[in-house]
Amino acid sequence: MSHTDRIAQHYDGNGLRDRLIAALHAAGLGDKPLTPADLAPLDQFHTRGLAATVELAQAIKIEPTMRVIDIGSGLGGPSRYLASSFGCHVHGIDLSQNFVDAAAYLAERTGLADKVSYHCANALALPCDDGAFDLAWTQHVAMNIADRARLYGEAHRVLRPGAHFAIYDVVAGAGEPHFPVPWSRGPETSFLVTPESMRATLDQQGFDVISWTDRTDAGVAWFESRAQAPAPPPLGLHLAMGPDFPAMSANLGRNLREGRAGLVQAVLQRR
Repeated sequence: MSHTDRIAQHYDGNGLRDRLIAALHAAGLGDKPLTPADLAPLDQFHTRGLAATVELAQAIKIEPTMRVIDIGSGLGGPSRYLASSFGCHVHGIDLSQNFVDAAAYLAERTGLADKVSYHCANALALPCDDGAFDLAWTQHVAMNIADRARLYGEAHRVLRPGAHFAIYDVVAGAGEPHFPVPWSRGPETSFLVTPESMRATLDQQGFDVISWTDRTDAGVAWFESRAQAPAPPPLGLHLAMGPDFPAMSANLGRNLREGRAGLVQAVLQRR
């Protein structure tokens, strides 16, 4: 089985759309119109959730006329936040068809289907024209991708000259991480790189750094606050990732706390 097949299997999500519908009813949301805030516990699939998405968006000037590509869009939380907050059009790409279907359903429920769209595809072969976008966006995706140069090269290709690339990702620290983690159940599909290596590869692929921020301490604090929380609510990432997601999440928090991993928020500009 290839790395891509293993990663797709990790995010399989069979029956995900039906589980989401049931969970929305259990949360008292039923057929009511939904907002990004309603869905934040579920569809912001990265450390610090919606707060991290808001911070990354605040680091860029986003205009309603912008065409945005969300690489590794998952359940579509960030894409819907950007569309609802800034009025821009966002196209999400994800490796899992089940996640794509669920994201499209949630776009309909939030009334954003005219602003966001989703497509099942590989981030290393984006089905998009050269220079088609004004902003590329990715959160907690690159950890699954061994060929980092190709990932960043594809982002460069689909961006117009001068456009921005917004990144929020987990990076390697000192020592091997504890598994399982949210992106991988073992080391065979986990490809963390150091911040220095990440930055060098981005430079080689034609990007200049606009801002580069270490968010590790904020991530540690977030996990510590979650450890005091009661049982998971009806809406949560366990719906997408299964019953072992609490162990995955706890290990990520531990890895950040022990310095085995870190968090980087970066904004770059395409040369």
